[in-house]
Amino acid sequence: MPGSDGRPRCGWAVSSADYERYHDEEWGTPVHGETALFERLTLEAFQSGLSWITILRKREAFRSAFRGFDPAVVAAFDADDVERLLGDAGIVRNRRKITATVANAQALLRLPGDAPLTSLLERHRPAPGPAPRTLADVPAITPESTALARELRSVGFRFVGPTTAYAMLQATGYVDDHLRDCWRRGCRSRDEDPAVLPGPS
Repeated sequence: MPGSDGRPRCGWAVSSADYERYHDEEWGTPVHGETALFERLTLEAFQSGLSWITILRKREAFRSAFRGFDPAVVAAFDADDVERLLGDAGIVRNRRKITATVANAQALLRLPGDAPLTSLLERHRPAPGPAPRTLADVPAITPESTALARELRSVGFRFVGPTTAYAMLQATGYVDDHLRDCWRRGCRSRDEDPAVLPGPS
């Protein structure tokens, strides 16, 4: 569907300026670094049962509340921090999701290697497939996301089911689910000029 500038976009991206900006600048763009990936995983978990627009509009408050999503800092949160977060109207105040975030930071720090979350996601990168033609062609769960969620839970992560895992793979560029005719299809960077890119696959 055409967005505010007339360019074709995935249908979900044209209902608000916040969605359009997120779609154009972030969704499906590769994300690098453990802190950035931990942020995306956390936000996807908080989104469970809610509209993504709710999370987008609270994102800066989340970043402040969770101290920039530095895993080492979040892993050290104690009961007082949990109560502080439950009193923060700027975020989604859900005790299970908050305590899961702390547990996930601790689990991340226990993983071996310099970039363990990156490595884990890479192991579950789906093979490239045909570009979806409609939103109905975009899955919510795949074998890769099911395996990713299973592995995350096996090493101590919480609140990460197959749907959340797949949403993270989409959001962080491990799979390109932009629709065939979307101007962002095939872009690997927010700075790429679609005018010089190959046509839709």
